[in-house]
Amino acid sequence: MATQSTFKKCRDGLQQAIYAVINPFVHFMIRIGITPNIVTTIGLLGNLAAAVIFGYAGYICTDGQFSQWWLITLAGAVIILFSLFDMLDGQVARLGNMVSRFGALYDSVLDRYCELFTVGGIAYFMFASGYKISAFIAFLAMVGSVMVSYVRARAEGLDIECKVGFMQRPERVVVTSVAALAAGICGQCEVSFDPMYILTTAMTIIAVFANITAFARVAHCKRELTK
Repeated sequence: MATQSTFKKCRDGLQQAIYAVINPFVHFMIRIGITPNIVTTIGLLGNLAAAVIFGYAGYICTDGQFSQWWLITLAGAVIILFSLFDMLDGQVARLGNMVSRFGALYDSVLDRYCELFTVGGIAYFMFASGYKISAFIAFLAMVGSVMVSYVRARAEGLDIECKVGFMQRPERVVVTSVAALAAGICGQCEVSFDPMYILTTAMTIIAVFANITAFARVAHCKRELTK
């Protein structure tokens, strides 16, 4: 519990630091009439673009040979850029007094789409490149990611606060995007090891810890309901 509490404090501190940087931009968006739902939609389109880049990378891969690693670098950069909109929409809603129940629902639904698109794109890229086991691991990462969010949503429907676990959406986005950037850069630099291992390792981390987080949330709900 102490480790999780320390992790939460560090995470909250980092989040506040990011808010301090983006708040001037948030106020600008509010002044020109941009709503939280517009911001959320832009984030979805950006993540969809990243998925398309991964898909195209898989499409042009022939006989398991892939050389256009700059595409993977680009996809990672796009994920990082447009995942910032996941923080922007909430701040626009709060600072612009536009918080709504539908906005919260819309944000949650599109977050799931964003994650399924990007990790699905990675899975396709892996499969098309001949890394079938890696693609299966990416599929497990998708399952874990969805279940983490589903358990929380179901718990909140039962009036249980359920935010336990280490592999929440921000952590998954960071792991995915950084791995894509690193794999792409290493691929362009023609390192001695296979850059696909970087993506595989990232998907393995998400697959393991996201599913652990999902079951940890189930256990947390059981304890709360027992009380």
